[in-house]
Amino acid sequence: MDYTRLGTSGLRVSRIALGCMSFGTPSESMPWTLDDDAAAPLFQQALELGITFWDTANVYGLGTSEEIVGRALRKYVRRDDIVLATKVFNRMHDGPGGSGLSRKAIMENIDASLSRLGTDYVDLYQIHRFDPDTPVEETMEALHDVVKVGKARYLGASSMYAWQFATMQHTAQANGWTRFVSMQDQYNLVQREEEREMFGLLAHQGVGGIPWSPLAAGLVTRPWGEQSTSRAKSNPSTDRQGRPLFLDSDKAIVDAVQRIAETHGVAMASVALAWVLNNPVVTAPIVGATKAHHLTDAVAALDIQLAADEVEALERAYTPRQPTYF
Repeated sequence: MDYTRLGTSGLRVSRIALGCMSFGTPSESMPWTLDDDAAAPLFQQALELGITFWDTANVYGLGTSEEIVGRALRKYVRRDDIVLATKVFNRMHDGPGGSGLSRKAIMENIDASLSRLGTDYVDLYQIHRFDPDTPVEETMEALHDVVKVGKARYLGASSMYAWQFATMQHTAQANGWTRFVSMQDQYNLVQREEEREMFGLLAHQGVGGIPWSPLAAGLVTRPWGEQSTSRAKSNPSTDRQGRPLFLDSDKAIVDAVQRIAETHGVAMASVALAWVLNNPVVTAPIVGATKAHHLTDAVAALDIQLAADEVEALERAYTPRQPTYF
């Protein structure tokens, strides 16, 4: 495993992050999630591979992901050996502090997350989305207070427009409050819109990129049209706003991944992840795992050096599109 600093912060993380949305109570929309017993081998494998950066969120499994992660922390590893990340924003209940980024919501939800995780601090506390209904000043001061009382070591953000992120960073800097050190956004071979504005901003501000869905929910890990897993069969074709998650033109990209993987003698997932890791803004892609090979394929990506012509082949067919899920 390779380790690096998260952006220009002093926090060292593994270059592969374990995405814990895969763990929780299965639901109708997410029947592929794993309970404690099924997740246990993956936590142990992650530790054996040196994956010490674990990412979850309060909303994953409506809290059950945090509970499973917390039990794994107590059972398999020393708390201080893990960089633990969680998130706040999405609806946990109908009360006034049940969602959003108001001071009430942030203070209520950090305590609830810490209780479920069974720890007195998280290393990285992230806002899951931008909240248009709460003044930025209120959100950033509340997050700063969470850090100052020791409940979080660092702050991060996720999936928003670059102008929104810049506004929040500027507000924090202008008031002497804690700034974000990471951006968790959607980035993969078939969703590259972050390259237009967000990545330049991250590079300028020294913010680390920790992309979610680096494998496009598995789309780039298997031949085009193949639906051999329950996740592939249950995946929607659009986000909640009706924006397409993939285009017909993406077939050429997936075909290129397949050809290059065959040339290297590795899994398609390893090639697709190697491409993500090749971007200098990316610190650690977040890899959700439900099977052992998901983690071994991810770690194998660290050793793949893509040639310039291979990168060109992977990028050639990309078609501009709308960002999704925010």
